[in-house]
Amino acid sequence: MSLSLPVPVLASKEPENTVWLGCLIEAETPGEVCALIETLLHAQPHCLRAKVLMPGQAEPAGSADAQETELARDALQAADGVSLSADGRHHALVLLPAQRVVLLLSMTIEGSAKALLAKLGSYLQLGVRQLHHTIKLAELHDSHSQLEHSENLQRALFSISELSSSDVDMPDMLEEIHRIVSGLMYAENFFIVRYDAERDCMRFLYYADAQDQDKPETNRDLHMDDRQHTLTWYLLTRGKPLMGSNEQLLQQVNGPLVIAGPDSDDWLGAPILREGQVQGALVVQSYGTGIVYSREDLALLEFVGNHILTALERKESKDELERRVRQRTEELAEVNRGLRQEVRERHRAERLQEALFQVAQLATADIDENTFYERVHMVVGRLLDAKNFFIALLSDDRSKLEFPYYMDAGIRHELSRPVGRGMSEYVLRRGQPWSGTREDIIALTHAGEVIPHHIGEPSACWLGVPLKVDEAVIGLVAVQSYETQTAYGAPEQELLSFVALQIANSIYRRRSAAALHLANLRLENRVEERTRELRAEIQRREQMQQQLHHQVMHDPLTGLPNRGYLRERLDRVLNRIQSDPNRRCALLYIDIDRFKVINDSLGHLAGDEFLKAVAVRLLTHVREPDMVARLSGDEFAILLEYIENIDTATIIADRVLQAVATPLRISGKELEPSVSVGIACGDASYLDADELIRDADMALYQAKELGRKRFAVFDEALAKGMVDVLAMESELRKALRQNEFEPYFQPICRLGDGKVVGYEALIRWNHPQRGLLRPSDFVKIAEDSGLIEAIDWRLFELSCRLLTQQAPSELFITFNVSALHLRHADFDVRILKMLERTGLAPSRLVTEVTEGALLDNPESVRAVLERLRSVGVGAALDDFGTGYSSLSYLHSLPLRMLKIDRAFVQELDKAGSSNSTTVVAAILALAHALNIQVIAEGIETQAQRDALVSMGCEMAQGYLLGSPAPMAHWMAGQKT
Repeated sequence: MSLSLPVPVLASKEPENTVWLGCLIEAETPGEVCALIETLLHAQPHCLRAKVLMPGQAEPAGSADAQETELARDALQAADGVSLSADGRHHALVLLPAQRVVLLLSMTIEGSAKALLAKLGSYLQLGVRQLHHTIKLAELHDSHSQLEHSENLQRALFSISELSSSDVDMPDMLEEIHRIVSGLMYAENFFIVRYDAERDCMRFLYYADAQDQDKPETNRDLHMDDRQHTLTWYLLTRGKPLMGSNEQLLQQVNGPLVIAGPDSDDWLGAPILREGQVQGALVVQSYGTGIVYSREDLALLEFVGNHILTALERKESKDELERRVRQRTEELAEVNRGLRQEVRERHRAERLQEALFQVAQLATADIDENTFYERVHMVVGRLLDAKNFFIALLSDDRSKLEFPYYMDAGIRHELSRPVGRGMSEYVLRRGQPWSGTREDIIALTHAGEVIPHHIGEPSACWLGVPLKVDEAVIGLVAVQSYETQTAYGAPEQELLSFVALQIANSIYRRRSAAALHLANLRLENRVEERTRELRAEIQRREQMQQQLHHQVMHDPLTGLPNRGYLRERLDRVLNRIQSDPNRRCALLYIDIDRFKVINDSLGHLAGDEFLKAVAVRLLTHVREPDMVARLSGDEFAILLEYIENIDTATIIADRVLQAVATPLRISGKELEPSVSVGIACGDASYLDADELIRDADMALYQAKELGRKRFAVFDEALAKGMVDVLAMESELRKALRQNEFEPYFQPICRLGDGKVVGYEALIRWNHPQRGLLRPSDFVKIAEDSGLIEAIDWRLFELSCRLLTQQAPSELFITFNVSALHLRHADFDVRILKMLERTGLAPSRLVTEVTEGALLDNPESVRAVLERLRSVGVGAALDDFGTGYSSLSYLHSLPLRMLKIDRAFVQELDKAGSSNSTTVVAAILALAHALNIQVIAEGIETQAQRDALVSMGCEMAQGYLLGSPAPMAHWMAGQKT
């Protein structure tokens, strides 16, 4: 600020300058006082510059340069309030320490700041004193303005709070809020928006805009996607205020901006927050007024917004509460009306229930039929207009309609007529209740449905309900009225329907009682006759039961007791042993050896004769009370009820073996039968017959395993062995599920150079407890349990997959195919599908078959091998030379290879092995002649290898060339 004031010329003695002092006295603001001080100093000689820095100007951002600013800071920090620049030309003097007012002076070389200040001391003191007063006055003005602003704001907030609890409607309240905000700032264009984050929608609660012609609706929600990228959308989704012109707003949103409505000069929006969550927003804007909103306006809008939110929520809660109160009042009124109606209905129901109870009592009362009808009429008459009441019943032939009770106009009538087309017949035909007025009856008459039979005056309304027994219509009950004001509705129909049910039940009960009395008389006569018949029938049945029991418990062929009889007898014996633990019994389980051969060779009739003869021989070695039983087919049993020790049972078993072994002539053939016997000794440890029969059967199995024609005694070791077999079967199934089987590969080498040309796949079981198991440890159990095929197919697929993934493409693989596989006609199809899954070329696979597999159906096997050869899969004859017809298979089967059995190879390095050498040489010559490759199995010594090389054998396998190992082992060897 600069003033055009006369500057006093100072001489050695200070002259009075009334003009300058007058201006100083009239100065009202700190700025004016500072300008007068600066003007006074500028006019002095040697003063280049004078500047008074007020609070906030002692920073680089002020008009002073950096050196002057630094001097001002040093002066404020110095004890004497003075600082000096390094060149001595710039000075800083603190004028008012409390207000941080600093005087900056720049002097010429000749000038002296100290002399200047001393010279103008009195003027400066006056100026500083006046500056102090104007600063205090300005602070009082600011405090007054702030107080006034706070009062206005407090008054506005109080008004908003009063609005929230007032009775004014929401639109009026929002309009009043607009007026209040307009009193605090420019808010001619103002709107309030609420935001629901969970529903992702917003609503304009209030909208006032002087220029916007397309104002949004304030009575419906808008989805946020519909307002995307507008200023309101950014304000609600970002939760941060926006302020400025369109260009400034575009920089603040960091995204595309869609302008909704007219362009404003300045726009200010503040989100309404509650615990950091956006609940809505307040927005003001100006058009062509030149008004620009400030940070103070934003702070004010944010502050007012929180109170407006509280007012809105309080008003909304109040409106919602009032709505719920009104709704609850209406609901309670409705409930009250329902309760009053329910009370009326209950009173009516009580009267109805009493009447129905009386009707139900009458239906079972011991009164005559006429009295029953009269009393029913009286009960019905208490509840509805039943002065005219009748009951009609169809005759047995359904040709006549009888009226056992007919009351009309107070007169009792007796009526009976043929079935026609009256109203009664109409109800009987439909089988359903019907009610109607005189007009309805006339309409039915015109339609040809009824031809009324009137007695007296026609009725004004009529109600009829059919009488039914087991859904069969036997009649009806009806009421009618001749008064036009009477009407029969649903309640009357419901009542009469119940009465009809009781009448029908009463009629049915009375008719049933009469029929029952007649039936009882007939039944007594019939019972007497039937009693005599039953006595004779019981005698016959007892004889038949005895005969059937004998047939059921005995074998029809041999006449021996059967398995059921044996179990009953054995249970009784074991029960006696439980009471006498020192007692023993024995069970001999007998099976005829090779009975199937006898049956198939001589026929079933001869087989039956053979069984009868064996039964007779067994009976000759049994004493009372012991017994012989035929269990099934060729199985018999001998029960020894009491034995001293097991030796008694073995002696009898030995006698049985000798007795049965006597030659027997059947159908002209002399047979030498034999049996195998299993013995189990019964003691107190056995609780039922099945346990003893099971153990005897285990012993029989053991006798057969030992070679038949002998006996075996059951003991704990045998039981443990059978349990182990069952456990092994379970573990095999688990091994299949958990992939515990792994193929091992034994190399097939070319003898000329020792190079591996293929592998034979052999199965191994990685048992989780017993370690690696060879086939000999589990194959027999797998075959008996039927699991061997699944295990083989697991071996086939794993082997082919490993060969495809890890081995060179020129190597082939062989695996053994049992007779079980070759019995399936689709074996070749399954092989080809497996090769397709694993990706192995068919030419790399060779299936090994044994002569045993060819015995079942050589033609079928040959066809399967031919189909496989047609697609490239080779076949090899395994264990060649050990069968009965090895040579016959060489020219008849499509073979690619044959394997010389190890039995011949192992003889080649022994002295005097000329026969084995001759056989091997012959096999090689024959195979070469038929263009079949030869693989020698079981090479274990170098001498055996040399002998085979000298005879021209191409390939071989054995422990000398390599033991079976996982594929990874062989592939690792090739890499090294």
